[in-house]
Amino acid sequence: MLFSSLIFLCVFLPFTLAVYFLLPFCFRNVFLLLVSLFFYAWGEPTFLVVMISSIVWNYLWGLAIGRSPENGGKAALAVGTAGNLLLLFWFKYLNFSVSVISQLSECFGGSPVTIREIFLPIGISFFTFQSISYLADVYRDRSMCRKNFVDIALYISLFPQLIAGPIVRYGSICRELDRREHGFEQVADGLQRFIFGLGVKVLLANPAGTIADAVFRVSAGQLAAHQAWVGIAAYTLQIYFDFSGYSSMAIGLGRIFGFHFPENFNYPYIAGSISDFWRRWHISLSTWFRDYVYIPLGGSRVSERRTALNLLTVFFLTGVWHGAAWTFLVWGVWYGILLLVEKFLFRDRLPGWLMRIWTLAAVVNGWVFFRSDSLGAAWGYLRAMYGGNAGVAGSAIMELTGYRWIVVLVSGVLFALPWSGRIRDDRSWGRLLSIFVLVLAIAALAKGAYNPFLYFRF
Repeated sequence: MLFSSLIFLCVFLPFTLAVYFLLPFCFRNVFLLLVSLFFYAWGEPTFLVVMISSIVWNYLWGLAIGRSPENGGKAALAVGTAGNLLLLFWFKYLNFSVSVISQLSECFGGSPVTIREIFLPIGISFFTFQSISYLADVYRDRSMCRKNFVDIALYISLFPQLIAGPIVRYGSICRELDRREHGFEQVADGLQRFIFGLGVKVLLANPAGTIADAVFRVSAGQLAAHQAWVGIAAYTLQIYFDFSGYSSMAIGLGRIFGFHFPENFNYPYIAGSISDFWRRWHISLSTWFRDYVYIPLGGSRVSERRTALNLLTVFFLTGVWHGAAWTFLVWGVWYGILLLVEKFLFRDRLPGWLMRIWTLAAVVNGWVFFRSDSLGAAWGYLRAMYGGNAGVAGSAIMELTGYRWIVVLVSGVLFALPWSGRIRDDRSWGRLLSIFVLVLAIAALAKGAYNPFLYFRF
């Protein structure tokens, strides 16, 4: 069920809010758990078994960690984490791993290896990482261990952030599972944040997506340079508004129900360096890798060679987290290499304005790998961007997208700047404007407009 769908906006959300605020507080967690499980089962009920199995596994190992002495707790943490990673590997990476083994087998004269296709449960990367953070946080502070099954189940499955984050640390909301405040201002702020997120998704991301899809449908060998640049510029805006819009909706919903989720985006396209970009983009994921992978590996407190290896490891895993495909692996390693160049070669030698240009150019080029279906398609698209198809005139960009590409790109650039956030968070003008945004968004959805969500596949 999409947040930006009429069934969610007109049926699920009003029903959930009405019942939630009519119930005494002691029943609200149980009710939120039930509606969260229903929300998850809406698209594919069979995957509810995966979700419940994950909840039970992490509940039991959380108890084991909390009750064990230090060495036993470390062993329990290792087993519990391994179970989460095995679940993620089975559903997300087994198909890809078997295909690689099959290709290697055929290269050496063997028979192809095949298995029955395994389908990916929605949001498994997000709720698996949340589960791992729960076990790790319990290990670090045993007092956090929960004996109440409903609380752990709600933390893992809470519907606002279940499908696509932000990745919420257990330690940041554990107290709000017991006691949280509800008031008119908090509900109004949450609704305002949700509506602006909905507007970003429907009114900015979706139009940019139609342009990006129109260009990427054309064979890369038939694209002129200007077409390729318009296509990747549109995708650059689409993926930002799509994901940041969803995160804003999740944060707004969380606030309505009394939870405070972390911010997930901070205007990443104005970043002054690659490291600054990752402090602004998908913040909950980058800080998760920092705290649970990079720092335990030694971070930057070790030799330069070891620091470089730690950075490459983190960004290799970041690419793997996003998907089981060579394009995602290259995309992750791309950022690892860029960070090494920035850290060990640039060393603050470039002026700020040039660093901003370098960062944005690197990010846009990286999105080519993220968007492409294969490495061959990515290389072909990059070749088109840089004039490799000089002999190809290509059809006019207006024939692919109409004149709307100009409006979409200009408005996208404007709303990617910080001034838009100041309006969004203003309690006077922001609330008045949110009514207008809600009307426009629902009108667009009522037309049956293009409305995918990119991060559902992760």
